[in-house]
Amino acid sequence: MGGTAVVAGGGIGGLAVALGLRRVGWDVSVVERAPVLADVGAGISLHANGLRALDVLGVGQAVRAAARPQYTGGTRTPDGGWLSRMDGAALERELGTPIVGIPRADLHRLLRAALPAECLVVGAEVTTVDRTEPGRVRIPLDDGVLDADLLVAADGVNSRLRTQLFPAHPGPAYSGSTVLRAITEHPVDALSTDFAVTWGPGAEFGHVVFADGRAEWHAVLNSAAGVRHDDPLAAMRRRFRDWHDPIPRLLDATRPDAVLHHDIRELVTPLPSFAVGRIALLGDAAHAMTPNLGQGACQALEDAAVLAAALAAEPTVESALTRYDTQRRPRSQSVARAARQAGRMGQQLTHSMAIALRNTALRLAPSGVTVRAILRHADWKPPRLS
Repeated sequence: MGGTAVVAGGGIGGLAVALGLRRVGWDVSVVERAPVLADVGAGISLHANGLRALDVLGVGQAVRAAARPQYTGGTRTPDGGWLSRMDGAALERELGTPIVGIPRADLHRLLRAALPAECLVVGAEVTTVDRTEPGRVRIPLDDGVLDADLLVAADGVNSRLRTQLFPAHPGPAYSGSTVLRAITEHPVDALSTDFAVTWGPGAEFGHVVFADGRAEWHAVLNSAAGVRHDDPLAAMRRRFRDWHDPIPRLLDATRPDAVLHHDIRELVTPLPSFAVGRIALLGDAAHAMTPNLGQGACQALEDAAVLAAALAAEPTVESALTRYDTQRRPRSQSVARAARQAGRMGQQLTHSMAIALRNTALRLAPSGVTVRAILRHADWKPPRLS
């Protein structure tokens, strides 16, 4: 089955599903509200499930070539002590690949480069859809109307299309945490691990090293929603001034204007379906989750591969979207619940006794526990795209 599709949203999930649909014979237009597809953002870690999805979408090799494997790292305390370590080589033996780190802009650029330029419609936004004509969807834009057999809503955590399709749904909720992140201006010397996460009361600081030696850092903090700083970098220096090396060096290697700050919002109330008629929801529009497992983008990439495979295998769009919903909704919503729980037991803990019990449990756990925890979500087999 082939046809015409419109993808609302030109982020990682939207570009990925466009690649998948084209591989199974569909004509695709990606509609992105930004006037320019700028290469911005911080960093991203991709687990085996995300890389496997990229493989079937045709860009896995290019992404691996641009990324840095994460073989060494783990979880620490603010004084530098280790709570747990991750054996990236053991993970690679189990899954065929380690976790990799890549600037989000580089991943976006690689996905975009694999699509013909004429697929991308920038400076336009899909805010509504007309479903009155049987067998078609009509998407009004400022300069006309797009007719399609399929609409993919990949328009993010604040999806307007999700609101239109599910008006009674409460939408995204604030998680209680806010995140500041940046990529260092230059390589940072003598970083001893490929990545690390440090947990303190109500706070987390982590970093990922990229192939060019620069590093992405993130600081996740318990906070009221909407709190902002006049000088975010200075605020982070004050907040983490007593934490272990290399945290101060990472902050010192960062330009003040490079710091991004976002409140973390998630779909606490699960959607009843990822498909309505000829409309599929994908990525954050379908299952926005907290970043505590590093699975948000990976789940969007899974969505893209599964949706393309369903449309290739099923005789109708409606049956394909039923298959997509059946395969994707239970898994992605389970991962979202696990991410939420990981945050509550990790960065969000503030009570000293609870923190002490958690830290003791992590220190006493066998060395393979961390690998098994990652395998629980990363060991996913992608469908084949014909």
